[in-house]
Amino acid sequence: MIQLLRSLVLLLLFTGNVLAAEEAFTQAAFDRLQQQGSPILVWIHADWCPTCRAQAPILKKLLDQQEFKPIQALRVDFDQQQDIVKAFKAIKQSTLIIFKGGKEVDRSLGVTNEQAIEALMRKAL
Repeated sequence: MIQLLRSLVLLLLFTGNVLAAEEAFTQAAFDRLQQQGSPILVWIHADWCPTCRAQAPILKKLLDQQEFKPIQALRVDFDQQQDIVKAFKAIKQSTLIIFKGGKEVDRSLGVTNEQAIEALMRKAL
């Protein structure tokens, strides 16, 4: 019973709008941000994924920092948006893709090291 409650609390903590500057991925939002030349972080996420849950507080912390405020984060639901997942050629959830000037500049898969994620995000600036 305690494990079930713990799981429910974690699920509630790490679902919904996890990131301060995050919005759900839509093709229209992505196209608009690309046209504006905004730096973009696309996060392929699954609520059940432990790696995604580990990434969430790191991404939130970094996106809340002044340096990374220009980055627009779009979260792709791995289970519900498989067409988008395939379009990005992402093979797994917990994929982070960075865009700068309308072009993909880098990506990572399953990274939960804060310094590595920070270095990846810097490539968008």
